[in-house]
Parts: sequence; C-alpha cells; structure tokens
Amino acid sequence: MNMIDEARNPVNRNAALLVATLSSFFTPFMASSINIALPAIAREFSMNAILLSWIATSYLLAAAMFLVPFGKIADIFGRKKVFAWGIAIYTVASLLTAISANSFQLIASRVIQGIGGAMIFGTGVAILTSVFPPQQRGRVLGINVAAVYSGLSLGPFIGGILTQHWGWRSIFWINTGLGLITIILVLWKLTGEWAEAKGEQLDLVGSIIYGLVLVGLMYGFSLLPRSAALWLILVALLGIMAFVWWELRIANPVLNLRLFRHNQVLTFSNLAALINYSATSAVAFLLSLYLQYIKALTPQQAGVVLVSQPIVMALLSPAAGRLSDKVEPRVVASIGMMVTVVGLAMLISFKQHTPIWFIIANLVLLGIGFALFSSPNTNAVMSSVEKKYYGVASATLATMRLVGQMFSMGIAMLIFALIIGKVKITPDKYPAFLAAMRVAFTVFALFCSAGIFASLARGKVR
Repeated sequence: MNMIDEARNPVNRNAALLVATLSSFFTPFMASSINIALPAIAREFSMNAILLSWIATSYLLAAAMFLVPFGKIADIFGRKKVFAWGIAIYTVASLLTAISANSFQLIASRVIQGIGGAMIFGTGVAILTSVFPPQQRGRVLGINVAAVYSGLSLGPFIGGILTQHWGWRSIFWINTGLGLITIILVLWKLTGEWAEAKGEQLDLVGSIIYGLVLVGLMYGFSLLPRSAALWLILVALLGIMAFVWWELRIANPVLNLRLFRHNQVLTFSNLAALINYSATSAVAFLLSLYLQYIKALTPQQAGVVLVSQPIVMALLSPAAGRLSDKVEPRVVASIGMMVTVVGLAMLISFKQHTPIWFIIANLVLLGIGFALFSSPNTNAVMSSVEKKYYGVASATLATMRLVGQMFSMGIAMLIFALIIGKVKITPDKYPAFLAAMRVAFTVFALFCSAGIFASLARGKVR
C-alpha cells in the first residue's frame, strides 16, 4: 500500500476525523471557558482590567501571527508533522499555564499556546480535506465545525463548574489531558503524510511582514479610541501594501496572492468569512452584559440562556455541511448570512423588559444562520484550491476568523467608549448601555448585509 492509498483508506480517514475533531473541540473550549475564570485569575494575581485582557489577547495575537506561515510550512514539510508538533506545543503550554506562579508566566504561556494553536488551526482542516474525497468533504467539515461549536457552548458551563469547585487551573489541566490523548492518537492511528508543496522555499520575509501587520492591526483595535491606535492601524495598512508588493514579486510566497487574483471563490469566501465573524463575534459578549446587568440574571443563568445559540450551531452544522455537498455552497452559505442579518436586526429591538423566551428564540435564529454559513463556506474555500494549497487555504480562513473576532470586539469597544465612556456599568448608565448595544447591533446588521453580496459573488464551486 503506497502513501496515497494509505492516507485514503477508511481507517485513516476515521483517525483523521477523530484527531481533527478533538483538536477542534478543545481549542475553542479553552477560549470560551477561560472567560469564566478571569475574575478568579484576577483575584489570585492582583491583575488590573488591562493586564487581564491580555490573557485572551496574547493568545489571539500569537495564533493570528503564525497561522498562515505555519499553513505554508505544513504544505512544504508535511501537515501531519506540523499538526502533531502543534498539539504537543499546545499541550505543554497548557501545563505551563496551569502551574503559572504569576501573571507574566501566565501570559507568556498563553503566547506559546497561541503558537501551538496556529499550528493546529492551519493543518487540521487541511488534513481532513487531503484524506476525504470531494463528495464527502462537506459532511466531515460540518462535523469539524460542530466540534468547534460544541467546545464554545460547553466551555462556559464546564469552565464555571471547574473554576468553582477545583479552581481556574483545573481548566488548563483538563486541556493538558485532552492534548495528551490527541498526541497519542495522532502517533498511533494517523498514518501517511501530506506535503504537496514539498521542496519549495519558505518566504521568511513575507512571514515576518505578515505577523507584524496583524500585530499592528489587532493591537491597534484593542487601543481604540486612543490616538496611538490610529497610528498603529495606519502603519499596519502601509504594511499590508508592503506585504502585497513583496508577495507578488517572489516565486514561493507565504501567501500566494495570485490564488486570490484568479480564484473568485477563494477571495469572496474568505471575505464573507471575515465579514461574518466581524459582525457576529461580539454578540455573545454584549448579550452576556445585557443579561447580567439589564435582566439581572446570575452568571449561571446567563450562561444557560446564551448556550442555546451554540447548541443549535453544533446540531445543524453537520447537516449544513452535507447539504453543501449536494447544493452549491454559495447558495447555502448565502441563505445562512441572510438569516444572520435577520437575527442581528431583531437584536436592535432589545429593551429592558424584553422577555427571556424572545431572547432565546433570537439566539436560536442566529444559531441557524451561523450553522448554514460556516460549514458550506469552509467547504467552498477548501474545494476551490489545489491540494498543495490546502494548508494555506485552511490557515487563511482561520486567520479571517481571528481577525474578525478582534475587529468585532474593536467595534463594540469603540461604540462603548463613545456612548458610555470609560466608566463602570452602574444602574445610572443602563440607558447609555442599551443605546450603545442598539448602535452596535445596527452596525453589525448593516455590515453582515454587505456580506450577503460577498457570499453571492463568489461564483460556483462545482
């Protein structure tokens, strides 16, 4: 049995699906569960709000910086190899975080965890696409997306229980254990290797420019509305122009921009993903504050309400993926974007006395929209490129998610700063908070409406 046959045999397909699903579960599980643990971490290490925010931001920055470079490295040296090393680094970082003695060690460990996460994000979906034939791709990508949403939905619930009974470190111990199980499965069950760009040179200069541009953009948005943020964002935009100029003049770029120039499906699918995440990622954050401040729910009660959205996403994503194997992904994803716009528009109407059942119904609607969009959009991206670009395509899509998440939070924070100001949300500030929330959802709904056109403009995959 040669390497290609071995890579495509049913046992190896199941192994690939299992390890990719596990990694797609525990990385978002960590991201969502750590939010519940932040107050406990702040108390132990006496961290202020700005320093506390770096627990999440440092991970996002590191992951975004290294995603595309590691996607390219995986295409050159082997996706299984980079994936396995990513799991190992992520697991070691989880262990280091669990035993951190101070805030510096904790944030440094999160940076290392972000690097490991970039290696996982840039290769997991690419391995699935390499192993499964085109007619099964939507189904397995749907299962993968369902694992992501399962991690997001279970994170706050399980994280809250772990933090309350065994302390915040227990979250990282759980992730360490899941990482060890995944490493064993990769080394034991996953055979073969995929490196369709083998022999190409790594574009180190482009990788460095790419990383610095993302740092400038993401850190700049975290500083809004301060003037330093505008300068950082301006420098980052100049960096984008330098990056494009460099990538178009070398033979083996880290991000082959010629792919986007001649591939309408890839270009508009990534643009649609960026718009979707930018318009929706701050929804859970805003509604969490709304439920606890305006509706006076406890954190546990708020979590029970918010979990309705990712549960729907987890349940429907596999079906949406299978549907995109039969129906053009552009159609399914665009319908999902339209449903999301309706959901965001309904959020604008939320007031102090909006009934809980209406809030849950709205979250279910958003969950349906997200599920219909995500799996088919991923299927469209991965089906639009040759095998040797799977790693870069997967990493680029993951980068759109991370940048979109940061951009969404940046918009929310900017609106808060302009309407509420840098003050605590006390009862006398509730009217201003509701006004800021409505403005944010209006911006997000308009932004997502533009995403419908990006999704429709992508063209046909088949």
